[in-house]
Amino acid sequence: MNKLFTCALCLLAAAASPLPLLSESRFSTSASTFTLDSRPMLIKAAELHYPRIPRPYWEHRIKMCKALGMNTICLYVFWNFHETEPGKFDFSGQRDLREFITLCQKNGMMVILRPGPYVCAEWEMGGLPWWLLKEQIPLRENDARFLDHVRRFEQEVAAQVADLAIDRGGPIIMVQVENEYGSYGKNKPYVAAIRDMLRELWGETTLFQCDWSSNFLDNALPDLLWTLNFGTGADINEQFAPLRRERPDSPLMCSEFWSGWYDKWGTPHETRPASEMVSGISDMLSQGISFSLYMTHGGSNPGHWAGANDPGYLPLVASYDYDAPINEQGSPTPKYHALRALLASYADEPLPEIPDTFPVCAIPEFRLTQVAPLLENLPAPIADSIPRNMEAYGQGFGSILYSSPLPADIPAGSLLSITGAHDFTQVFAADSLLGTLDRRLDESSITLPSLPAGTSLCILVEATGRINFGRNIADRKGITGSLTLSTPDDREIPLKQWQIYLLPDDYDGYASLPFQSIEKHPELPRGIYRGTFTLTTPADTYLSFETWGKGLVYVNGHPLGRIWQIGPQLTLYTPGCYLRPGENELMILDITGPEAPTVSGRTSPLLDSLKSPR
Repeated sequence: MNKLFTCALCLLAAAASPLPLLSESRFSTSASTFTLDSRPMLIKAAELHYPRIPRPYWEHRIKMCKALGMNTICLYVFWNFHETEPGKFDFSGQRDLREFITLCQKNGMMVILRPGPYVCAEWEMGGLPWWLLKEQIPLRENDARFLDHVRRFEQEVAAQVADLAIDRGGPIIMVQVENEYGSYGKNKPYVAAIRDMLRELWGETTLFQCDWSSNFLDNALPDLLWTLNFGTGADINEQFAPLRRERPDSPLMCSEFWSGWYDKWGTPHETRPASEMVSGISDMLSQGISFSLYMTHGGSNPGHWAGANDPGYLPLVASYDYDAPINEQGSPTPKYHALRALLASYADEPLPEIPDTFPVCAIPEFRLTQVAPLLENLPAPIADSIPRNMEAYGQGFGSILYSSPLPADIPAGSLLSITGAHDFTQVFAADSLLGTLDRRLDESSITLPSLPAGTSLCILVEATGRINFGRNIADRKGITGSLTLSTPDDREIPLKQWQIYLLPDDYDGYASLPFQSIEKHPELPRGIYRGTFTLTTPADTYLSFETWGKGLVYVNGHPLGRIWQIGPQLTLYTPGCYLRPGENELMILDITGPEAPTVSGRTSPLLDSLKSPR
């Protein structure tokens, strides 16, 4: 019997026995195994992200993971979710990291904490705050200004939860250093600086770094545990072969085993076979390899928090269902039951009963009755000689309108060219739409009709989500490059008298606008729409936006996420905990205007409905 097989048997026997959380326990790596109080431990982790799950549902999702057969919860800490302005930290309410970890411990689950500073996670800018761009700070580099901000953030995280480390009686067994840095570059001094920060804050807590099998050595530090990330369908032995060669006596762990994939606007819904996911996990279990299933439950990207992938520009939809074993609404899927059967076969005791799923309701179609037209409710402008990016004006999210009078008559066929229009741009002459530029399609110019001098040329740019992966995460919004207006005979028309209107994504700001009856607008305008619907008994639902354009949705003040009529997602998961008996408010920002101002609530989502843009 070879050493690897013997080790695997020991781990599987240990994994079958309950591992109670003890006060001041010790977690460590030893002789090719993870150990808890000197007992071998096989980590079976479920990735959950508390910002993507309504707080009232946190414990339900944790219980679902435990009933699946997991013993650990793995989670990111999104920096930009906690420090929306420099120096202003928020760990309350939906952002209560400590409460989430406490609930994990209450339910007998260990915790793997991944505090970045960069996390990717298909989250806005990979978790980095937008205001770093305003301050012109290099990202993920050994830059003193960047590291100073990171240090303050990591200190705040540690102040919240470092006392919940395993050696202090809490459930946190490991803390991750940075995230997949090999996919960004080679910079061991920078990774070492993050390690040193976390070591100072977390003491003897086990620190680890994760990367891909192809690049994990690029930034590998000798005093850290190394783990690998890969997905459903991968050859397990092939993935771990390089790590086994480098560290034959190290415990092995797949720190992200991708259960599915994420959806992008304008592309088909992504799925992965359950059989391949279960087969991969079975291969790891049979060899005593620990794993974290990314995602076990994805949840939703609320408000403006969905990111965009790179290369190219591929903005993500509001759903982070991820084709995971627990779907967006928290229900078990066929993947869940298949994996549960496998994990149950490794358990000494019966797994807990699967928690009941929250009820779902249909809502009859209702009509929004009020609108605040966007172009009729502009704030006071900022004068500028050139159009600058959104961050330069101190705005992080939403839309921005640039307006300039034409200094001369413009002949038909003139070309308006904008480099770096981020991300969805509409060009108007006064109130008439002349054309659009979609960053996804690499569009950068519009041919203009004949326009007289003095016409207001208006450019409305909506930020659809910052890039969350790769070297282009410094993703500024609005007009980020040059703008030129040239005539057919190659004359360039200078535009210098700009008025800039900031339109941040802000529910209170939307709600304060003067609303009008929608009956005053036979042609439905771009704007903020408001209406109500009535419920007897609140329950989860999927609000349908099949007749709407592009924008953002709030229900009773809660941000649900983005909508876009191109699909593939045409519904938004609406948790019952956000609804109330009686009257409920729905508010929709639609920057293109709807076909019809109607909404209904379905009992199942529309996640794979591609449509051509209007």
